[in-house]
Amino acid sequence: MSEFTIALAGNPNTGKTTIFNTLTGSSQHTGNWPGKTVARKEGVWRHDGDLFHIVDLPGAYSLSAFSAEEVIARDFIVENQPDAVIVVVDATNLERNLYLALQILEMTPHVALALNMMDAARAQGLKIDIPMLSDRLRIPVIPMTARAGKGMVQLEEAIAGAAQKGREAKQVAGFEFTPPFRYSQPIETALNRLIKAINQQHPLKNHYPERWLALKLLQEDETCIEKISAIPGTDDLLALARHEATHLHSFYGEDLDTIIAEERYTWLNGLVQQVVQGRLQSPTFSDRVDAVITHPVAGLFIFFAIMWVVFKLSTDVAAPFVNWIDTFVNGNFAHWVTELLALVHLENTWFASLIIDGILAGVGGVLVFVPVLMFLYMGMAIMEDSGYMARAAFVMDRYMRKLGLHGKSFVPLVLGFGCNVPAIYATRTLENPTDRILTGMLAPFMSCSARLPVYVLIATIFFPEYRTSAVLTMYILGIIMALIAGLLLRKTIFKNSEASALLIEIPSYRMPTIRNVWTEMWQRTRAFLESAATIIMGVSIVIWLLMAIPVSGHGTFADTPVDDSAFAHLAGAISPAFEPLGFGNWENASALISGFIAKEVVVSTMAQVYHVPQEPQSGAEDAGFWAQGKDSIIGLFQATVDTIKSIPAIIGINLFPPETESEPPAMMTAIRQGFEQSSGGYGALAAFAFMVYVLIYSPCVATMAAQRQELGARWMWTSIAIQLTLGWILAFVVFQGGKLLLS
Repeated sequence: MSEFTIALAGNPNTGKTTIFNTLTGSSQHTGNWPGKTVARKEGVWRHDGDLFHIVDLPGAYSLSAFSAEEVIARDFIVENQPDAVIVVVDATNLERNLYLALQILEMTPHVALALNMMDAARAQGLKIDIPMLSDRLRIPVIPMTARAGKGMVQLEEAIAGAAQKGREAKQVAGFEFTPPFRYSQPIETALNRLIKAINQQHPLKNHYPERWLALKLLQEDETCIEKISAIPGTDDLLALARHEATHLHSFYGEDLDTIIAEERYTWLNGLVQQVVQGRLQSPTFSDRVDAVITHPVAGLFIFFAIMWVVFKLSTDVAAPFVNWIDTFVNGNFAHWVTELLALVHLENTWFASLIIDGILAGVGGVLVFVPVLMFLYMGMAIMEDSGYMARAAFVMDRYMRKLGLHGKSFVPLVLGFGCNVPAIYATRTLENPTDRILTGMLAPFMSCSARLPVYVLIATIFFPEYRTSAVLTMYILGIIMALIAGLLLRKTIFKNSEASALLIEIPSYRMPTIRNVWTEMWQRTRAFLESAATIIMGVSIVIWLLMAIPVSGHGTFADTPVDDSAFAHLAGAISPAFEPLGFGNWENASALISGFIAKEVVVSTMAQVYHVPQEPQSGAEDAGFWAQGKDSIIGLFQATVDTIKSIPAIIGINLFPPETESEPPAMMTAIRQGFEQSSGGYGALAAFAFMVYVLIYSPCVATMAAQRQELGARWMWTSIAIQLTLGWILAFVVFQGGKLLLS
């Protein structure tokens, strides 16, 4: 068995991901490129007993190293020297797509061209002479429609053949390849002189493609010059390159990069005119739909309608599965674990408390995000696979530019209303690092669904007649604070960063495939589980430890009232910081601390620390293992049914019976008294300040973990500091300003 490395390259929206998913299936894994936040996808493909490692390079329009994606793609091909490179091109936009292929052919001859979207090309009346195109480029060209699986067998054979030839060529000393394209005579003369000098430098000759390196030196590429300068004995080569570049600039009277790009496009234009015949002159289906979809007014309403559907999918539709997971992990499964511990007489020990209240609670805290993430990612995958995501970015660009961002940034921010975690991961769709960081720092200002129970509880207790208005105010305030924070960050931390222009490919509309949607859903969800899960569980165990350690009273380790625990004393130590905000007692402080794990546990923590008695569960613990297992399966089935019944609710059709659920009066009374005491008689004002603080202060640990992975530790801590500061200041203004107005 032989092993090969294959690089998959192409412009964005050419179907590269579809080909990658088809080849690698479930064997792929996702991470980040070293030192970059750009997603790295790799997978394994087996063919005729051989193993092929497929590396999906980031989508790029060229290899000029103007973006992180271009640098990654270029460096991988040059430094790692894959056995073959498969370039995926859009048959409906051949000239622009072939520009990347032409650059890659200057780096390696071991290339095959996947001419994708042939069905769309035929629909536009285009006829492409495949044999002529293959002959002119001197590489295999495989026509295909990857979404329908057409041409995949031929592509697989081409990949295997190109990889084998590439491996054999590496073993032949002095292997030479003549690129299909030659520049004008002055440039070729300079290239030949530099190639001759490079051949005299054995470390360079054996490590870099000669013609490509000569071209980069002529273009005075800073990265290449820096690497070459570090090699002893290359001073004469660099001096020659400077001399030749100066001479060419003087000869052409224009920037050499521009001349090279013009000559490439001139050659490609002639090639396309030879191999492509016919073009449909009437507007295409995409053109007619885009007249409405990208309209400045209608397009905005359509975008918000679609995002509303995605938002409802991640909240209402996912809710039955979220509830089932929470009930199963903390109910039946926790009971089974307790029974197992009882078999070894550990059921009433600190170890049992660690397992049940620490580790299992952490597992539940991780798993409840899975349905939310998967439904969110399903919506995003459908938007991307259908071609709508690019149009959404175009529609929102004019509005987001006021924040120094572009339209793509709006999608992660909107997703933040469902859950901040996938909103942070959605920033991977942004090419510019500054856009990615700024958007990732603004996303937590969006009021996620986990904050909603806190708003509803406080509003029900203190503002029963204006509950809806109070909750809506929090959502509006979050948007306003995101706008203010974005403007401040652009004027301070990112003042030297230029706002990136929106450069985006608008693909034709396509029918999303189940395979692509599922793969994107699972890969992104798995990335969350692999990265955030450890941090969430770690923090959960730390909180359990603090609640298990007795500091006062007569309790013992893992068996002490929460009032006497280290958790309560820690909350009491920080509670003075909240006194100017009107809620400076340890009970409210402890609820805010638990909110670092998940905002939805703020309510349960308040119920616990305000000594609200818990209702016993209806005999679930008395049932046997098989009965509980049966109940869990029935519960999963019911969750599936409820999920299906939730779908019509997106358009206002409610198939569920009306619920009459209210918060326990004892809890309401205790919380009201607590706020009245801590605020000196301004309970309602302090409660509103508490809602404001919950809205703005640091996000949950899952969001922090996502920020750390996507933005880096520095920006995560910066974001936390900004939100803690803004949250305190705004809550202070609300409470103290309100007192002045009321006094």
